[in-house]
Amino acid sequence: MTLEAEPFAGKRVLVVGMARSGMAAARFLGAKGARVTVSDARGRSRLEPEIRTLQALGIGWEVGGHRPETFLKAECIVVSPGVPLEQPVLREAAGRGTEILSEIELASRFLRGRIVGITGSNGKTTTTTLVGEILEAAGFRVQVGGNIGVALTSLVESSASDSINVVELSSFQLEAITSFRAHIGLILNITPDHMDRYRSLAAYASAKLNLLNNQEAADFAVLNRDDRLLRELAEPMAAKRFWFSTRIPVDQGTCLQDGALVFSNPGRREQVVRVEDVRIKGRHNLENVAAAVTVARLLGASVESIRETVARFRGVSHRLEWVRQIRGVDFYNDSKATNPTSAQRALEAFEQRLVLILGGRDKASDFTVLSPQVGRRVKGLVLLGEASRKIESQLAGTAPVTRAASMEEAVRLAFGQADPGEVVLLAPACSSFDMFRDYEDRGNVFKEAVHRLQ
Repeated sequence: MTLEAEPFAGKRVLVVGMARSGMAAARFLGAKGARVTVSDARGRSRLEPEIRTLQALGIGWEVGGHRPETFLKAECIVVSPGVPLEQPVLREAAGRGTEILSEIELASRFLRGRIVGITGSNGKTTTTTLVGEILEAAGFRVQVGGNIGVALTSLVESSASDSINVVELSSFQLEAITSFRAHIGLILNITPDHMDRYRSLAAYASAKLNLLNNQEAADFAVLNRDDRLLRELAEPMAAKRFWFSTRIPVDQGTCLQDGALVFSNPGRREQVVRVEDVRIKGRHNLENVAAAVTVARLLGASVESIRETVARFRGVSHRLEWVRQIRGVDFYNDSKATNPTSAQRALEAFEQRLVLILGGRDKASDFTVLSPQVGRRVKGLVLLGEASRKIESQLAGTAPVTRAASMEEAVRLAFGQADPGEVVLLAPACSSFDMFRDYEDRGNVFKEAVHRLQ
C-alpha cells in the first residue's frame, strides 16, 4: 500500500530500539524527511557503533532508558519487535492518539509489488528461504526479508511493481500492523512460544492471525491442515483458503499422496515433488516443503522449477544443519530450535540414538512435552544456561543428565557419551540471550567447538 508522497516529512518520529530493524527504520525515515529520534534502554557502552551511525546521519538518540517525555512528544512511534506494546509509556502515547506501528507496517506503506507473508511458531526461515529460491529459479523478481535478517524498510528502494517480496514475520512484528496486506499469507503452525510475553496461547495465536486481517478476495491464505489450532481459529475470511498437509488429503492445496506432494486446485491435480527428492530431514520439513509448493504454484511457478529447486535445497544454517562426523558420531546444529516444540520436531527427524544439548533462557515454556521423545531416543541430556534447573526438573527420569558451564564443555561432554552411529544434537528449546548474542551466535559457537574436537 503506497501513501501520498513523503507523508513523514517534518513529522516527529520516535523509533524504539537500536537493533537491526530499528536502525533500518531510522535511516528510512530520516531519508523521508522525518525528525527522527531513536531510543534504547541499553547502556551506551553496548551501542557505540549504532550511536556513531545515527550521529553521522544527523538522527537524534537516547540510551540507558526510555524517557516518557520523548514518547509523548512523538507524532508517530515505530517499535522494534522486541518491545512489548503493553509498556505503560506506549499505552499512554496510544491513548493520546499517537500512531504506533511496526517496522514492517512502515515498510509496507511504501513497498512496491506483491507480498508473501510467512509466519508460524516453527519453520519460518526454512520455508521463507525455500520459497525465495523457488521463485528466483522460476524467473520472478524476488526480494526476501523481514524476520529472516533483512529489514523490510531496506528493501523498499529496490522494490518494483513486479516484485514478489517474500517476508518472514514473527508474532512480535505482526502485533503492530494496521494496513499491512499479504497477497499470500502463510501460517505454518501455532504452538506455545514466547509465553513470557503473551498472557495466553490465544493471545499469541491472535498475533499470528493478524497476518490474514487485511487480505481481500484476490488474496490467498495458506494454512496447515494438520495444526489443530489453525483448524479451529481460521474463521471465514475474505481470502481464498488453501491448505497443506502431510497426513490427510486436501481438495485445495498440497498433500502427501503415494509418496509425493500433490498440489490441487479446483479442476486440477498434479504431482509436484517426490518425497525421496526432499533432501532436508524430518517430517516437519516435509510440511515446510508442502507449504512452499502451495505458495509457488499459486504464484505460477512451474512444477519443473519447484521440483528442481526442492531437490537441491539443503536447508539453512542452524536448522538441523549437519556439521561434521567424528569417529562415527554425527553432529547436528539446530540452534534455531528456540522452543520445546521445535526441539521435539528435531528429535523426531532422527532414528538413531542421540545425546541432546538443551538449555538457554526460558520463555515460560513447558519442557515436559519433550518427555516422550527424550525417553525413546535420548541416551543422555547435556544441560546449560539459565533454564537448566527447570529442564532437569521437568524431564526428571527420562534420560541421564549432565550439566555444562559453557558450550565448549557441553560439546565435549556430549561427544564423550555418544557411540559410533549415534548423533549429538544441539536443539536448545530456549532462547539464546543468557549466554549468546542470538541463536546464530550460539550455533556458530557450537560448530566451532565441534571442529575443535579431535
